[in-house]
Amino acid sequence: MVFLEQLVTSFIASAAFVVLFNAPKEALLKCGLSGMLGWIVYFGLTYSGSGPIAGTLAASFLIAVISQVFAKRYKMPIIIFSVAGIIPLVPGGLAYDTMRNIVESDYNTAVALAVRASMLSGAIAVGLVFSEVINHVFRKPSINPGKMRQ
Repeated sequence: MVFLEQLVTSFIASAAFVVLFNAPKEALLKCGLSGMLGWIVYFGLTYSGSGPIAGTLAASFLIAVISQVFAKRYKMPIIIFSVAGIIPLVPGGLAYDTMRNIVESDYNTAVALAVRASMLSGAIAVGLVFSEVINHVFRKPSINPGKMRQ
């Protein structure tokens, strides 16, 4: 039952982001799907004990791969799918708790939460970049650097 709840809520979060930012209507289901699949990877890895950072890294990598496939197949910008898919992974609650603890002058807790939020944000960035690097490695280069004019 928990698994089904995770599926539905992550889909709604990603799809709602598409509606909120006025992306093309035909991208709604695809963006919801990318967010849902990424969240399920995150949820599965953290539930099995791999930790939130590894789960976030793997999920953001998968979202980036799915976004590249959707962008190519449906001839839309990749950013539509990747940003909407990443939304469930963003550590907004941690950032809020960090700021709340700063305001309450609980600096030790605030620093610990800030480090954790930064590491999760970094894992998102690394997953997206790593996917793009892998994509460029397997694609043929469009320009031969040896034949470029000086």
